[in-house]
Amino acid sequence: MLFHSLEFAFFFIAIVTLYFTVAHRYRWVLLLVGSYFFYMCWNWKYSALIIISTVVDYYAGRRMAVLPDKRSRRKYLMLSLFTNLGLLFTFKYFNFFAESLNQTLLFIDFSTHIPHLNVLLPVGISFYTFQTLSYSIDVYRGKVEHEQHFGIFALYVSFFPQLVAGPIERAGRLLPQLHTKNFFDEARFVSGLRLMLWGLFKKIAIANRLAIYVDAVYGNADLHNGVTLLFATYLFAFQIYCDFSGYSDIAIGAARVLGYDLMRNFRRPYFAKTINEFWHRWHISLSTWFRDYLYIPLGGNRKGLTKMLLNMIIVFIVSGMWHGANWTFLIWGVLHGVFAVMSKVTLPWRDRFVAGKLPRALVVFFRMFVTFHLVCLAWIFFRADSITEANFIIQQIVTFPGRDLFIPEFDKFSYGIFVVVFLLFVESAQEWLHLSEKFIRRPRAIRWLSYVAIFVVLVLIGVFDESQFIYFQF
Repeated sequence: MLFHSLEFAFFFIAIVTLYFTVAHRYRWVLLLVGSYFFYMCWNWKYSALIIISTVVDYYAGRRMAVLPDKRSRRKYLMLSLFTNLGLLFTFKYFNFFAESLNQTLLFIDFSTHIPHLNVLLPVGISFYTFQTLSYSIDVYRGKVEHEQHFGIFALYVSFFPQLVAGPIERAGRLLPQLHTKNFFDEARFVSGLRLMLWGLFKKIAIANRLAIYVDAVYGNADLHNGVTLLFATYLFAFQIYCDFSGYSDIAIGAARVLGYDLMRNFRRPYFAKTINEFWHRWHISLSTWFRDYLYIPLGGNRKGLTKMLLNMIIVFIVSGMWHGANWTFLIWGVLHGVFAVMSKVTLPWRDRFVAGKLPRALVVFFRMFVTFHLVCLAWIFFRADSITEANFIIQQIVTFPGRDLFIPEFDKFSYGIFVVVFLLFVESAQEWLHLSEKFIRRPRAIRWLSYVAIFVVLVLIGVFDESQFIYFQF
């Protein structure tokens, strides 16, 4: 069931109607049943994995809650780690490692062959395993109390707005909200619907439309010159941003309608002035997860500059592999790690170099320009099917740019450019003119006219197909 489908519209209307109709003590049942139904619409068999993760982590948390120190709790933390990471490895990474090992064995002329598992990648497994892992780690550390109500805990793991592609919520934020009695709030209701509409616009009118061009070019990279490949890479940068942030907007908006606050997952990342700032703006729930549960435990910045930079590289490598079982994602992570390290090391020198020599606005623009292009360079490996294809695309861009830009049907092409320009205009106003705060204070007639205008544009130029969100594959 996709967020941009009629099925979800009917499902969501039914859930909201029932939610504000039934008594508070039964709402968790409604949301839990609805969440499992939502997930089972993809493949009901894989709901068993969520159940296993839920039962194991509930049991581990319950046992850790009665033990006095970390040493005695550790075996239950290990149970949680091995279960969740074991599920993730088996369904997401086993075939990748088996194939890599088979290639290595073939290279050294060794006859052993490791068979592949005939399994599909369960939708959302990277997200809900990380969410429930954070609960176990926080209980182990004594940062949150064990959730005694199994049904509420099961809902925390499977809450349908953010089950499939985040945001990855923390137990300390979401669990207390699931106990709270929510009343219908018109302002919250409208705010949530407004955010859902904007998310749908990003997905249907921008991401899906840009995908037509990007898929046509990247699907036949050998037929296009460097100019076209570069332009397709720019468009992919906006496609993946609008696709993923659009999902997050719909998820956060849907939860807000029901009375729950999910964490913000994107904050206009292409306005970042450094790679490190980019990761404070992009997929915030994942970057903060890695900060709290990997970077800091590795030592963070407490053990000197060299150790800190090494920890950063490790985090980005793991982040790259989290995104997909392919060498291209590993390279993508490594590139971001190298960029982040270089940014950290050279920033003081760069600040001294430009201090008082150039207008601040020019410096800000130049840093945004460089950061955006470094991100786009890494996106090539993220989008390409193989390292060989990614290297070919970069080679074409650098050495064989050509002079002609591939342009398909003009109306489809021009609509894509129009929506990207519109997005940049809106996000520029949000970044520097605080448009969001000012818009809320506008008269009701102006606000509703804006909603209608966005809806009309969405209907007129949106691409209504069955394409899934890009991050569903992770």
